[in-house]
Amino acid sequence: MARYDRALTVFSPDGHLFQVEYALEAVNKGTTALAVRGKNLVVLVVEKKSVAKLQEARTVRKIVELDEHICLAFAGLTADARVLINRARIECQSYKLTLEDSVSVEYITRFIAQLQQKYTQSGGVRPFGISTLIVGFDHDAPKLFQTDPSGTYSEWKANATGRNSKTVREFLENNYKDEKLQTDNDVIKLGIKAIMEVVESPKNIEVAVIRKDQPMQLLSPEQQQQFIELIEKEKKDAEEQQQQ
Repeated sequence: MARYDRALTVFSPDGHLFQVEYALEAVNKGTTALAVRGKNLVVLVVEKKSVAKLQEARTVRKIVELDEHICLAFAGLTADARVLINRARIECQSYKLTLEDSVSVEYITRFIAQLQQKYTQSGGVRPFGISTLIVGFDHDAPKLFQTDPSGTYSEWKANATGRNSKTVREFLENNYKDEKLQTDNDVIKLGIKAIMEVVESPKNIEVAVIRKDQPMQLLSPEQQQQFIELIEKEKKDAEEQQQQ
């Protein structure tokens, strides 16, 4: 019996590339990452891995900058992500050096997706075991794209990847409404609310905010706690109203 899952370049009789599907499984075992697009900003929220007592927490990052106006969060294998991030950063600088202009979010997304797809079509390599959420601003408009190990990319208003991403995506589908996201704080609150559906402790999250013409801002634990307390208060008030 042929083992179609051993060769990357061989399709199974029913049209599957098993190594690509296994790479998607690696993504689904990674910690959750999500992004929400607002009118004037994009919010990235990730579940942090637990850090060993003697480990430097700053060396474990799931949200990174690719350029001054573009950020990326990922789920999956961290070592694979590091390689892909470095290639994307070099492409951003090369583009700027050649054309004297910054890359667009869609351009760098297409570059990353192309690289991921290239590693699904060659012998002697394996697919990247990561899915990325790429956010930033193009012509003053906030953008959010997702790529996966197969090399597919698409644009979203809000999306999640990694472990429990289905639960988070369903929450976002039910709660993402333009009329409810009038302020920047509303967008940040929605992102934190969504990840609180699946994390054990709200302390295990990291939140980044990207605004136009501003560097990425990571929320401090104190700022995060303020939002968490506000969310819990709103939840408690809603429960009290239902009981009345």
